[in-house]
Amino acid sequence: MLYYTQLIYLKPGGEADFLAFEDLVLPLLEKYRGQLLLRWRSTPEAVIESNCGDPYEVHLVSFETVSDFQQYARDAVRQQHLPLKDRSVEKILLIEGRQL
Repeated sequence: MLYYTQLIYLKPGGEADFLAFEDLVLPLLEKYRGQLLLRWRSTPEAVIESNCGDPYEVHLVSFETVSDFQQYARDAVRQQHLPLKDRSVEKILLIEGRQL
Protein backbone atom coordinates (compact mmCIF):
# COMPACT_ATOMS: atom_id res chain seq x y z
CA MET A 1 0.00 0.00 0.00
CA LEU A 2 1.31 3.45 -0.94
CA TYR A 3 0.27 6.72 0.61
CA TYR A 4 0.33 10.13 -1.05
CA THR A 5 0.02 13.35 0.88
CA GLN A 6 -0.67 16.52 -1.07
CA LEU A 7 -0.27 20.02 0.26
CA ILE A 8 -2.44 22.04 -2.13
CA TYR A 9 -1.91 25.78 -2.53
CA LEU A 10 -4.50 27.79 -4.46
CA LYS A 11 -4.28 30.92 -6.53
CA PRO A 12 -6.25 33.88 -5.12
CA GLY A 13 -9.93 33.38 -5.98
CA GLY A 14 -9.38 29.78 -7.11
CA GLU A 15 -11.62 28.06 -4.58
CA ALA A 16 -14.68 27.53 -6.81
CA ASP A 17 -12.72 26.00 -9.70
CA PHE A 18 -10.70 23.83 -7.33
CA LEU A 19 -13.80 22.50 -5.58
CA ALA A 20 -15.45 21.79 -8.94
CA PHE A 21 -12.34 19.86 -10.02
CA GLU A 22 -12.32 17.85 -6.80
CA ASP A 23 -16.02 16.99 -7.15
CA LEU A 24 -15.31 15.58 -10.61
CA VAL A 25 -12.09 13.66 -9.97
CA LEU A 26 -12.21 12.35 -6.40
CA PRO A 27 -14.93 9.79 -7.28
CA LEU A 28 -12.45 8.29 -9.80
CA LEU A 29 -10.09 7.12 -7.05
CA GLU A 30 -12.02 3.91 -6.42
CA LYS A 31 -11.75 2.92 -10.09
CA TYR A 32 -7.96 2.70 -9.60
CA ARG A 33 -7.96 1.04 -6.16
CA GLY A 34 -7.42 4.39 -4.51
CA GLN A 35 -9.02 5.76 -1.39
CA LEU A 36 -9.31 9.25 0.03
CA LEU A 37 -8.25 8.81 3.65
CA LEU A 38 -8.22 12.46 4.70
CA ARG A 39 -9.21 15.79 3.19
CA TRP A 40 -8.37 18.56 5.63
CA ARG A 41 -8.35 22.35 5.81
CA SER A 42 -6.30 24.07 8.42
CA THR A 43 -7.11 27.25 10.27
CA PRO A 44 -4.38 29.81 11.01
CA GLU A 45 -4.70 29.09 14.73
CA ALA A 46 -4.03 25.38 14.16
CA VAL A 47 -0.58 25.98 12.64
CA ILE A 48 2.20 25.94 15.22
CA GLU A 49 5.03 26.50 12.76
CA SER A 50 5.37 26.41 8.98
CA ASN A 51 8.26 26.84 6.59
CA CYS A 52 6.18 25.85 3.57
CA GLY A 53 3.31 28.33 3.63
CA ASP A 54 -0.34 27.70 4.36
CA PRO A 55 -1.96 25.14 2.05
CA TYR A 56 -5.66 25.47 1.24
CA GLU A 57 -6.17 21.72 1.70
CA VAL A 58 -4.19 18.64 2.67
CA HIS A 59 -5.14 15.31 1.11
CA LEU A 60 -4.02 11.85 2.15
CA VAL A 61 -4.84 9.14 -0.39
CA SER A 62 -3.80 5.52 -0.70
CA PHE A 63 -3.26 3.27 -3.70
CA GLU A 64 -2.36 -0.40 -3.92
CA THR A 65 0.51 0.26 -6.38
CA VAL A 66 2.39 3.08 -8.09
CA SER A 67 0.79 1.91 -11.33
CA ASP A 68 -2.69 2.45 -9.86
CA PHE A 69 -1.71 6.02 -8.91
CA GLN A 70 -0.27 6.66 -12.38
CA GLN A 71 -3.38 5.30 -14.09
CA TYR A 72 -5.56 7.56 -11.95
CA ALA A 73 -3.41 10.54 -12.93
CA ARG A 74 -3.84 9.65 -16.64
CA ASP A 75 -7.60 8.93 -16.45
CA ALA A 76 -9.40 10.49 -19.44
CA VAL A 77 -12.13 12.12 -17.33
CA ARG A 78 -9.52 13.59 -14.98
CA GLN A 79 -7.47 14.85 -17.93
CA GLN A 80 -10.57 16.50 -19.42
CA HIS A 81 -11.05 18.59 -16.27
CA LEU A 82 -7.42 19.61 -15.73
CA PRO A 83 -8.14 23.20 -16.90
CA LEU A 84 -10.12 23.68 -13.66
CA LYS A 85 -7.09 22.56 -11.70
CA ASP A 86 -4.70 24.68 -13.76
CA ARG A 87 -6.83 27.79 -13.21
CA SER A 88 -7.10 27.29 -9.48
CA VAL A 89 -3.94 25.64 -8.16
CA GLU A 90 -0.75 27.59 -7.62
CA LYS A 91 1.29 24.54 -6.60
CA ILE A 92 1.05 21.10 -5.02
CA LEU A 93 3.65 19.48 -2.82
CA LEU A 94 3.32 15.70 -3.23
CA ILE A 95 4.82 13.38 -0.61
CA GLU A 96 4.94 9.62 -1.22
CA GLY A 97 5.10 7.29 1.75
CA ARG A 98 4.60 3.81 3.09
CA GLN A 99 3.17 2.57 6.36
CA LEU A 100 5.90 1.63 8.84
